[in-house]
Amino acid sequence: MCGIAGVQTRNGMPPAPGVFDAILDRMQHAIAHRGPDGVGRLARGDTALLQLRLAIVDLKTGDQPFYGASADRETGVALVANGEIYNNPDLRRAMLTTPFRTKSDCEPPVFLYEAIGAGFADRLRGMYAIAIHDPATGNLVLTRDPFGIKPLYYAQNEGSFAFASEPRALLAAGYGDRNPAPSRAAELLQLKFTTGADTIFPGIRRVLPGETLVVRAGEIVASHRSTALPAGEPVRIDHRKALEQLDDVLLGSVLAHLQSDVPYGLFLSGGVDSAALLSLMTRATGRRIQALTVGWEGGEGVDETAEALRLAGVMGADCTRIEMGQADFWALAPRIAASIDDPTADAAILPSWLLGEAARAGGLKVTLCGEGSDELFGGYARYRKQRAPLRWFTRKPRSGGVFGAGIPGLDGWRCGIAAAEAAISGRTPLQAAQIIDCQEWLPNDLLIKLDRCLMVHGVEGRTPFLDPVVANFAFSLPDNEKAGFKFGKILLREWLQNAFPQAGAWDKKKGFKPPVGVWIQAGGASLAAQIAAQPGVAALVPRQVVLQAVADAGREAQPAWSLLYYALWHSYHVLGIDASGDIGTVLTEAAH
Repeated sequence: MCGIAGVQTRNGMPPAPGVFDAILDRMQHAIAHRGPDGVGRLARGDTALLQLRLAIVDLKTGDQPFYGASADRETGVALVANGEIYNNPDLRRAMLTTPFRTKSDCEPPVFLYEAIGAGFADRLRGMYAIAIHDPATGNLVLTRDPFGIKPLYYAQNEGSFAFASEPRALLAAGYGDRNPAPSRAAELLQLKFTTGADTIFPGIRRVLPGETLVVRAGEIVASHRSTALPAGEPVRIDHRKALEQLDDVLLGSVLAHLQSDVPYGLFLSGGVDSAALLSLMTRATGRRIQALTVGWEGGEGVDETAEALRLAGVMGADCTRIEMGQADFWALAPRIAASIDDPTADAAILPSWLLGEAARAGGLKVTLCGEGSDELFGGYARYRKQRAPLRWFTRKPRSGGVFGAGIPGLDGWRCGIAAAEAAISGRTPLQAAQIIDCQEWLPNDLLIKLDRCLMVHGVEGRTPFLDPVVANFAFSLPDNEKAGFKFGKILLREWLQNAFPQAGAWDKKKGFKPPVGVWIQAGGASLAAQIAAQPGVAALVPRQVVLQAVADAGREAQPAWSLLYYALWHSYHVLGIDASGDIGTVLTEAAH
């Protein structure tokens, strides 16, 4: 797991001496947190590459860039990558005559590229953002894994094309515009994330999940996209056979995701997904698993840490409980908002950030996480509502925004979701809802949260549910194996009941919800006034709406949290205000 960046001139010629170094210096400084274990650079002709390393596999010889058949720095095909390739052993066995120089899992892709071209990523099983420079053709090839687990962004200016693992690196190097696109800011406030390729920063775009771009002389000349989910409607399967296959695919994925040369652990919430991972990890390794769980001071909010500790005890795992309280929230929220440059107003960023900090402090560089289970196995209530006859009496998922209608500054927020919905055909309504979540919600909210909140601490988050083998099986299941009228994740719950009977497989989903509403409401009218006066918020939302949202925060937390989060995010990423102070300090400075 690492950070990558690079630049290519738009005239096909080398820049003036020192230009590439200056650009890479600014990018490296901006995302230094992603690679505390080493830096690799390559500048030749019209292209320069940068890689910052978080060493996980092949600690001794895994430094990048990697080169293909020719190891010559001027003429060899070169690769920099941020990711983990879980079928690395299979690839190496299939390429026995290949002159590998390291044991890194990210080395085989450069030889795959030389063998089959820009479609090489279709052979990979893993999470990755990869850049390859081929000096013979002048091509710069960028690719991202089909789920979008690993981030990758790009931008252009008059003289060059640039890419990076985070928008902040591009902004630091002079690409894009820090002033938020109003339509994207409205989408963020209403939806909690932004959709599609365009980020909130004008001129900075996402490489979409599964997308491969071919860039030559600073211009995109070709692209194609691989999907994470299989085609077609659900496939009938015998229930007992489905349970047997599920066991095989889950265990196989966990085994693949445990490949590491450094200590690893588990984020344990006490719910179905992390309980399943705890059971599988224990079974796969035969070892005591190191787990972390987070709860709330005073027992406020949805706190499942007692259940997490109980399950850890049953399974013989070592579980550490972390606690977050109102004082932590007040002190840390600005730093947490600063860590997420591509914004998501998901309150789960708060405990995720603390878990990342605790993992690093506990010597864990890798943690397994449950993201993706709900999307693939049908866990959300909105999926149950897509089953007949309920779908005839309910609105489409995400039809109502966080603030509802009637706020002019937030109009048009649903355009991205509507466009994604219109592109789907030949699927059941439940599958269509899953596809929207896998295309938009998952990569642009949950996985951004996971990446930024962990990578800021130099920790890698792995997601065994987001695996192509798991996805091909789970998404093709009949709707009734995913969502019933009372429960989601029907098949997964039944599997867990058999595999780990003590785990409460049929308990209702509680979620990962800190009591932000209670904490915000405690700030009272003075906090509400500070949020309303913050320039980013004031440009979009009337003052009275802000005051009412804060007053109602104890009853309905999301509107107030969305506004506070955006105020803190805007203060750091747009206004450049130092995030080391508490909420009050940051908002006071922003208002002046």
